[in-house]
Amino acid sequence: MKCRSVACIWAGTPPPHRVTAVTAFSQPPIFYTGGSDGSIIWWAFSDNNSNPEVKAVGMLCGHAAPITDLGICNPMEAENNTGRSSNLVVNSASSDFGAVISACSDGFLCVWSKSSGHCRCRRKLPPWVGSPCMIRTLTSRSRYVCIGCSFMDTVHVSDHYSVNSMEGSEGPMDRETQPRKPPKCTIVIVDTYSLTVTQTVFHGNLFIGPMKFMAVVSDDNDKERHSIFVVDSVGKQQMLSVSKDPHDRRESLESSESSVWTEGLSSVQQIISITTHGNIVAFILKDRCIFRLLSSDTKLGEISCVDTLLCSYGHPTQAHVTGGMFIVSDGAGGMLNAHENSCLIPENFAVWNNRGSAIVYKISYQNEIFQCEPHSEIPATYYKPDVRLSIFFLQVYHCLLRIESVCFQFEESSLWRPHVTIWSLHHFDNEPGKLYRQCRMLREGVSFIDCFESPTPLKGLNGLETESTSIVNSLNNYNVNKGQIVSSSMIISESLVTPYAVVYGYLSGLIELVRFDLFQGISFDGVSSKPEEKSASCKQYFSGHTGAVLCLAAHHMMGNAKGWSFNQVLVSGSMDCTVRIWDLDTGCLIMVMHHHVDPVRQIILPPSSTNRPWSDCFLSVGEDSCVALVSLETLRVERMFPGHMNYPSKVIWDGARGYIACLCQAHSGTSNATDQLYIWDVKTGCRERIVRGTAAHSMFDHFCNTISMNSISGTLLNGNTSVSSLRLPIVEDGRFSKSSSSLSEKLVTSSRSSPSILNVTELNASKSHPGKENKDKALSSFPSAHWSKKLPIKCSSPFPGIVALSFDLASLMFSNQKLESIINGGHEPVNNTLKQQGIQKQNPSHHSQETHEVQTDTEEGHDKIKLFEEYLLRFSLSFLHLWDVDTELDNLLTRDMELRRPKNFVVASGLQGDRGSLTLTFPGQSAILELWKSSSEFSAMRSLMMVSLAQRLISVSHAGSAASSSLAAFYTRNFMDKFPDMKPPSLQLLVAFWQAESKHVRMAARSLFHCTASHAIPLPLSNSNTNDPANMSSPAGSRGKEHGDTRAESISSEAEKQGISQTEESNIVAWLESFELQDWISCVGGTSQDAMTSHIIVAAALAVWYPSLVKPSLSTLVVHPLMKLAMAMNEKFSATAAELLAEGMETTWKECIGLEIPRLIGDIFFQIELSGSSTNLAAENLAVSVSIQESLVEILLPSLAMADIPGFLTVVESQIWSTASDSPVHLVSLMTLIRVMRGSPRNLAQYLDKVSKATHDTASSGTDLQVVNFILQTIDPSNSVMRKTCFQSSMTTLKEVIRVYPMVAMNDAWTRLAVGDVIGENNNPSIRVYDMQSITMIKVLDARGPPGLPSLLAATSETMLTTAISALSFSPDGEGLVAFSENGLMIRWWTLGSVWWEKLSRNFVPVQCTKLIFVPPWEGFSPNTSRSSIMASILGSDGQPSLQENAKDSGHGDSLKQLLHNLDLTYRLEWVGERKVLLTRHGHELGTFQL
Repeated sequence: MKCRSVACIWAGTPPPHRVTAVTAFSQPPIFYTGGSDGSIIWWAFSDNNSNPEVKAVGMLCGHAAPITDLGICNPMEAENNTGRSSNLVVNSASSDFGAVISACSDGFLCVWSKSSGHCRCRRKLPPWVGSPCMIRTLTSRSRYVCIGCSFMDTVHVSDHYSVNSMEGSEGPMDRETQPRKPPKCTIVIVDTYSLTVTQTVFHGNLFIGPMKFMAVVSDDNDKERHSIFVVDSVGKQQMLSVSKDPHDRRESLESSESSVWTEGLSSVQQIISITTHGNIVAFILKDRCIFRLLSSDTKLGEISCVDTLLCSYGHPTQAHVTGGMFIVSDGAGGMLNAHENSCLIPENFAVWNNRGSAIVYKISYQNEIFQCEPHSEIPATYYKPDVRLSIFFLQVYHCLLRIESVCFQFEESSLWRPHVTIWSLHHFDNEPGKLYRQCRMLREGVSFIDCFESPTPLKGLNGLETESTSIVNSLNNYNVNKGQIVSSSMIISESLVTPYAVVYGYLSGLIELVRFDLFQGISFDGVSSKPEEKSASCKQYFSGHTGAVLCLAAHHMMGNAKGWSFNQVLVSGSMDCTVRIWDLDTGCLIMVMHHHVDPVRQIILPPSSTNRPWSDCFLSVGEDSCVALVSLETLRVERMFPGHMNYPSKVIWDGARGYIACLCQAHSGTSNATDQLYIWDVKTGCRERIVRGTAAHSMFDHFCNTISMNSISGTLLNGNTSVSSLRLPIVEDGRFSKSSSSLSEKLVTSSRSSPSILNVTELNASKSHPGKENKDKALSSFPSAHWSKKLPIKCSSPFPGIVALSFDLASLMFSNQKLESIINGGHEPVNNTLKQQGIQKQNPSHHSQETHEVQTDTEEGHDKIKLFEEYLLRFSLSFLHLWDVDTELDNLLTRDMELRRPKNFVVASGLQGDRGSLTLTFPGQSAILELWKSSSEFSAMRSLMMVSLAQRLISVSHAGSAASSSLAAFYTRNFMDKFPDMKPPSLQLLVAFWQAESKHVRMAARSLFHCTASHAIPLPLSNSNTNDPANMSSPAGSRGKEHGDTRAESISSEAEKQGISQTEESNIVAWLESFELQDWISCVGGTSQDAMTSHIIVAAALAVWYPSLVKPSLSTLVVHPLMKLAMAMNEKFSATAAELLAEGMETTWKECIGLEIPRLIGDIFFQIELSGSSTNLAAENLAVSVSIQESLVEILLPSLAMADIPGFLTVVESQIWSTASDSPVHLVSLMTLIRVMRGSPRNLAQYLDKVSKATHDTASSGTDLQVVNFILQTIDPSNSVMRKTCFQSSMTTLKEVIRVYPMVAMNDAWTRLAVGDVIGENNNPSIRVYDMQSITMIKVLDARGPPGLPSLLAATSETMLTTAISALSFSPDGEGLVAFSENGLMIRWWTLGSVWWEKLSRNFVPVQCTKLIFVPPWEGFSPNTSRSSIMASILGSDGQPSLQENAKDSGHGDSLKQLLHNLDLTYRLEWVGERKVLLTRHGHELGTFQL
């Protein structure tokens, strides 16, 4: 499982955003806007009737091409869920949907979670599909969407009800050119769960014109049968049938009888937009709207917009209609519920123009008469004539949102800024002079620009817009300063491990480098190691470009440049057609290169597998269709690769094979049959091949896969570059070749930036002896060698002005151990002291001094690594902590923990998505808290990250332990108390880390689980009867009997247990068995199996620890899945399942699986037997298997044995005869006995050696095997194999028996063993004596009542159970045995004969004692509790009924339980002389007795 937290660094100015697609949800009220650059803005809408608010929450980064459409879907919908009733879906919102699906013109699809904005899945459509342009959801199965793709020369970004680009008076259809050949398109059905194509509806040439609009229509009689309604730009329609099975992969190349043909519209005007509702379709033209029926193509009527505020012909800024939509009467804005008569039209229809004006018409169609009248209007916003606009309208609840994208043009650049205006559909303002009443404006000009208006902005990067009370006025009065707009950005990493600086390129040509000041004071050469001694210069400026800086790259020299001494260079490409090379350390300009005649768009660095001299080269890609290879050693162009058909938008350098692949797309950001891939040989400069069409994309993907496999970091972009990884094809995670570790040594022999570990090491190497050179080399290469596959901090720049830092928890936790292995020259840390002691023993006179120096140098290396890890943890905490929420905590962190607030940066939070996608919040506490309040996955991962890092920092540095503890407490409890509306962490996600490799992560995950369990119980498990607030929380970490008592109180009767309805139980079972991909699973990179197993773990944990908060039947329903999971040998959850079974065995599970415990014990023994016989397991699998078996053997098996001791002994007895003599099962049985003795000694006491008939009858399952008998069998001389295997463990177990049970004794010579009855009947208690050499019983001693005194105990039954023997002890010579019995307070003495005589006689007749001594009652002895003495019977304590009298009225079972409960195992007999013994209890002397 992966736990990654993202910190986002924004530039001082907001990014541009031109809206191209919109969609919305009704519950919760949120909407999304897709941009022309591939970004998606996530907006939150608060529905306050008087004052609704809209605020930008974050940016979804998963595309690098224009967003063509947004849709809503439900990836978690079951396959058989067909409960929808609507026959048409529109691109709107509904509470039934849980995700947003987005498509860009480059073919990428992304599914974003509605709650967290997290990217659940990111895939690219196959090249043969084309460029997606429309998304429609299947009405009856919202898990599947229909995607329309096109191969046209011009791919329009459009949606079902509006035009996305309205610039001035020129409409998009005026610029549209007819295709040269019949239009080709593809319509496919995609499963949003995995983003795979499940059905091809159509692939070929349509009989109509280019596809302008597409809708999914369901049959009136069969809602599960769909058709695809396709319309071209002149109104011609075609209907395509869809297979009822969404997984039917057959293609519909022709539309058979389901096709509907029309002659189109009679007007010569082209259709601007189309929208549908039920069986009604509305064609929007420039001056009117025409309504028709889908089924019969009957015209219902039309709305004329001539002579209204929507149309103004002859005006310099000509206005015309650009879109329309049906207004849903209930304001849900989601899945439109069709009326019983699908011909009915909704009451309201909105039409708007390209300047933002809108009119809401009231329409009706009754008795074949169409009527319409204006109902209200929305006025346009005044802009200057040269301002271009893009207008969208969207309904959310009872409001209508106008989303405007405003563009300001200067020179070659366009700046787009969106803002949202909220209009009420229920409240109006009557202004004089207006034709219609106006909708009331509730909120004006909302944008995300406010997020960047900080009181302490970055120096030189002031706010973009002029301060004004109105956003509209500020946009109108916009005065552009080119120096404030970021055109490119990147982050420089410390050898791809630690971030060093952020670099911004501006439209003015200025380049700014801002360093992370946390590492400025770190030095390892002994000069300075204090963090407060920071460098005076944190910023650096590079000026010289006369145009916008379009691309950046930073490179560390592998060789030396001729005549130059620079080590690190910054390469920049600009709109001024030049490439400039800068010295990154000094800021000086090295070279200006003019080999391009058009702007330079990309700088590509060499891959890690590139050999010299190409390793110190880079590629520059220009709009002049040329790619140049420039050498940094010679500072000249070494190769030119011209002749591309246009600008190569995607360039990949395969350094291992020496090829360059340049993909040229016929139209930017689209898939086209005329796309071409050029393959060049780097060494010769020759063009090897040209691949065209869809094969070009497939070949380019193959190049990317190969490069990723040979990459050190597993990424396509090697080094520090501003090229966004979102532009390149998706590569599966974890693709690493076996040679990647060897390549790491060649990648970085020194750091890419300064200060670095390498520079420090080189300084130390000059002062050390030659013996240290190897260690210095290891230290210098540790970043790439150690983190070659898992970097602790991954850096990326998805869009200009945005930098993301992704922190990996697992790598941060184990950075110290892994770095130590590099220092030691091996894979594991070694004990330096032992190693050097061995050297000294070999030659102490010659090597003692050298050993001391090596030890000193090694210790210094460990200190450096420890210091580096400490600052790496502080750096992570500084950027991930939520500042300004708790001022007192902030001061404590900066003062004691020495954290530094990132004051030089605008920092926000984020989530890592699937395959490189990101969800980034906007700056400001409001947007960041919105993510905390909406996403339980983000809350869990960020809290887990912060608590784990804080605990890890305590173990690394004890200086700030108090501050670290406060930080952990803040994210565990205090933060939720401060913000009660925060989403509690996901319990399923937390349990996924209960078996993490790091103990700090495990502790943090469990602590967070207990602190949030009462607030985050899944709905199917929650006990609805729990109304008492006191019962809604349970003490964190409380375990065992306390929760068992709570459960007993909450479930008082069997009727209450059966009070759960069958439906509720079915819901619980369905929840436990659900395996669909959850949001949290996609966050941590898990599988569907992990989703189901985590549900089982969560339910079991709640049943054990919080039984009063869950349904009473939960324990019964979850126990069997939990048992299966424990035995499944699942490396992630089996150990946890075993721990939960063990922890709740007595309080929760025993009553559910009492009769199944022996079978479960047998299954565990079977797993042990299998593992003992498997010798061909791989090392990793063997380690996992051993780890799981440790949980089964050390945790689960003892608890099962204690829950059912007779059943355990029965299984052990069967294993003796059914398994091999050298089986590990016998060893495990012995070790389990030790744990049972330590955990439940009283319950095991009755099975030590001889089981009475009464005890045998009251046991849950009869057994003839006793503990001592089993131990002796394992060391029986007749079975030499078993004796050899088990002797050591058997003797250890026997010693433990003697230590725990005083009624078992061994003589000093270890030749005789005596075992007395713990509990027996009055008429037959005895003591058995064994010979340890032959492992045979040699004598039986009679321990019945004293002879001649039976009348004193007349009231005592001869079959009554009593405590028989309380303590035994052999005499020092081993020839005598003394026994003490608490029942009767008697000490007996037997004189034993010689062993050889006992063996010869073989007489087992019980032998009477030689001497009997009565022990007087001591102070505090209470005969009426559980003990009765003969003296008390003689004295006749009539008022104190004895135990035997009480036992007469109770059964043997109750008597046995009472005896075991009161059994005292603290009596001891010690010899203090030749014939004198001392009796003690709890270590206190009770008396000395002469024998």
